[in-house]
Amino acid sequence: MEASGKCALSNGNTEIQYPGVKDINIFFDDLEAANSPSKDDDSLLHAGNLTSMSDEVSRLDAEGEVLSAPEKNKTSGLFFNDGKRRIDYILVYRKTSLQSEKREIFERNIRAEGLHLEKESSIVNSDIIFVKLHAPWEVLGRYAELMNVRMPFRRKIYYLHRRYKFMSRMEKQLSRFRGLLPKKPMRLDKEKIPDLEENDCYTAPFSQQRIHHFIINNKDTFFNNATRTRIVHHILQRVKYEEGKNKIGLNRLLTNCTYEAAFPLHEGSYRSKNSIKTHGAENHRHLLFECWASWGVWYKYQPLDLVRRYFGEKIGLYFAWLGWYTGMLFPAAIVGLFVFLYGMFTLDSCQVSREICQATNITMCPLCDKYCPYMRLSDSCIYAKVTHLFDNSATVFFAVFMAVWATVFLEFWKRRRAVIAYDWDLIDWEEEEEEIRPQFEAKYSKKERVNPISGKPEPYQAFADKCSRLVVSASGIFFMICVVIAAVFGIVIYRVVTVSTFAAFKWALIRNNSQVATTGTAVCINFCIIMLLNVLYERVALFLTNLEQPRTESEWENSFTLKMFLFQFVNLNSSTFYIAFFLGRFTGRPGAYLRLINKWRLEECHPSGCLIDLCLQMGIIMVLKQTWNNFMELGYPLIQNWWTRRKLRQEHGIHGKTALPQWEKDYNLQPINPYGLFEEYLEMILQFGFTTIFVAAFPLAPLLALLNNIIEIRLDAYKFITQWRRPLASRAKDIGIWYGILEGIGILSVITNAFVIAVTSDFIPRLVYAYKYGPCAGQGRAGEKCMVGYVNASLSVFLVTDFENHSNSSRNGREFAEQYVKYCRYRDYRDPPSAPEPYAYTLQFWHVLAARLAFIIVFEHLVFFIKHLISYLIPDLPKDLRDRMRREKYLIQEMMYEAELERVQKEKKERKKNGKCQHNEWP
Repeated sequence: MEASGKCALSNGNTEIQYPGVKDINIFFDDLEAANSPSKDDDSLLHAGNLTSMSDEVSRLDAEGEVLSAPEKNKTSGLFFNDGKRRIDYILVYRKTSLQSEKREIFERNIRAEGLHLEKESSIVNSDIIFVKLHAPWEVLGRYAELMNVRMPFRRKIYYLHRRYKFMSRMEKQLSRFRGLLPKKPMRLDKEKIPDLEENDCYTAPFSQQRIHHFIINNKDTFFNNATRTRIVHHILQRVKYEEGKNKIGLNRLLTNCTYEAAFPLHEGSYRSKNSIKTHGAENHRHLLFECWASWGVWYKYQPLDLVRRYFGEKIGLYFAWLGWYTGMLFPAAIVGLFVFLYGMFTLDSCQVSREICQATNITMCPLCDKYCPYMRLSDSCIYAKVTHLFDNSATVFFAVFMAVWATVFLEFWKRRRAVIAYDWDLIDWEEEEEEIRPQFEAKYSKKERVNPISGKPEPYQAFADKCSRLVVSASGIFFMICVVIAAVFGIVIYRVVTVSTFAAFKWALIRNNSQVATTGTAVCINFCIIMLLNVLYERVALFLTNLEQPRTESEWENSFTLKMFLFQFVNLNSSTFYIAFFLGRFTGRPGAYLRLINKWRLEECHPSGCLIDLCLQMGIIMVLKQTWNNFMELGYPLIQNWWTRRKLRQEHGIHGKTALPQWEKDYNLQPINPYGLFEEYLEMILQFGFTTIFVAAFPLAPLLALLNNIIEIRLDAYKFITQWRRPLASRAKDIGIWYGILEGIGILSVITNAFVIAVTSDFIPRLVYAYKYGPCAGQGRAGEKCMVGYVNASLSVFLVTDFENHSNSSRNGREFAEQYVKYCRYRDYRDPPSAPEPYAYTLQFWHVLAARLAFIIVFEHLVFFIKHLISYLIPDLPKDLRDRMRREKYLIQEMMYEAELERVQKEKKERKKNGKCQHNEWP
């Protein structure tokens, strides 16, 4: 590609005019015109050189030669060919692209902004061109001032409160005692982590007029790589590529395929032949891999400051939140494990389980039509014991504990976020006014309105148009929720039909455990449906979000996030809600069963209760979901990168010993998800829902979540360091809309756990029996001795001859009795067939129902009161942090004044030395 523009040289300026484009003139001064070639490809393009950097460096070291700094920089692949200018950004395009004119104008305007460009063809594909960008000091300083980038200017002076002599003595004794204890194994070795100066310095918005205030030891390293990249990206987003006020920005050029990719470079390789203990880290990427992404440091704290320095505040906040969530799971997992162990230790002393296991003379009614046999109650002994592991007297305490835990987790995260925001200079940072999305501009460019903030005209969306689009989007959401309900209904029909099928199975193992086989297969099928619908939901959510036409990128991201969370939450939990609150609740009674389409009898709970089905559902879904997510997060990019390396070896003969330039290595890595951290947050938020919403039915959920998150942190770190291109270092103050979603899940968890304890478990019926109908009735106490006779009291009697013709079992019960079964039992509180009103509800049924409703009301009000009390008592900002912030403002003002006074005094001294006297005139 050659520049076809005409150059008109004048005395002061060089004017470049582009053919076919009006009113776009870019002026260079003489120096810039001399240093900035006008031809894009011919003057800047360097042929790709295949080098083996590791072999070359080792050979030179063996010969005793010492490489100069520019030569070392050349081999590192992070600098221009002169070895002096660092690569701050990479653009990639193809020569065969049809958008060459837009690209040419865009690159000329980039040079006009002061950025340096250098092009290099790909080693493996000559059609691919890499554009290397470098921002010199003048450009960095100018835009750092415009963007209010905070930079260090003085070392922090830590203020210690005045303490009494007694307290100081106590602290000395405590410090001596701590010295005798072993060091915390989770802390990172301070010798490995570099001293990040900006964390120990006061910062202020960069100003070129007050540049003498800032700590500048080296101009090349004053702005770190993440800051340099952010500044270059800021410039690229505001450079024009065509005539028109809306024809600007790199994002549009990536959308219309003018450029194929745009990314910052990783800081070299993440591996080294030398040990980090003896030779130190090669670069920050290598250091992060060894101290953060390596599986051998799974028990260590995360180097969050280094993560923030390398990836930016937005990704740093995600890992800070994930680490805080994982740490808070430890007490929840321990308490949940204790609840489970309590169930194991009290298993032998449980009166209800003992009565079920000894009930060999109680015959239960069939669980399905025709093929299901009569069964002894003692046959469900194992299920009764398993149910007791999760449904015991400690369940209520654990439900209250988890509701309080969720509140404490969120409140303390606010405090932790405030500390991080202070350390990372995010307290006073506000997002600049966001740019309007190109799609919004294209749609509403004809109608404009003056922006009240900027005072400039901008596209405007009418209120009626916005409301109509929101109504259509809400209708689409409602329709997709109906699709989920239809899928759940299909699973219900599957369960109803297959119960009879498994009951008539040839294998005795499956025939005798037909209900467990039905539940297990239904859960697996439901999981497959969940994963298939997730793919559909993503496309529907994209379509509905684009249909709404959000004005800015943050509005688009929030709308898409809310839809995807709502879709996936309903998709993942709808079947769980059915099992928890609907399974076995509306089946009717023997002789008067409720049926689907007057054909299929609704499924009943197992004689030991419905909680075992809920536990099985949660356990399978949680384990399978987390395993699948971990495989897709790491397995997919690993396979993709392996396939790319395989193609390079086969087509171009490039082996592992041959080192590609860094920009080509990064280009061959997988691009980061277009939705940013959405999938990472969504996976953890859904897990948080599983951990809190139905935790009363599955106390081991926090333990499973903890084990998964320990792996998740290192897996995500490994993925960011080794498998993905380096993402743009973005800034953020918090985790955004996800915090509101977490609060909503916390409120929902209180309600669902109240209903699980009251409706799904047998906790309330047992309490009613112990205090009202058992041996201890009227004594005001409840224990295992008070539960004698509970099983018999919770089962009703049914006359077999009252069965419907198509409901009666084909097996008459002679397989375990000497005579035909005349009466069978079922779980309910109804009168016997000999009563004046056969099968009517007994008084005990109404007592249990009233107790359940009362428990729900008392439980919810008590837990919500505790939650609000805790949130009120825990301030969002720690007191010591508030004092530090106030003192810092005071010290900054003092230091700025002293620095200015010192500068004025130096100027006076210099004038005196130079013999220049200052004349003060007074009119």
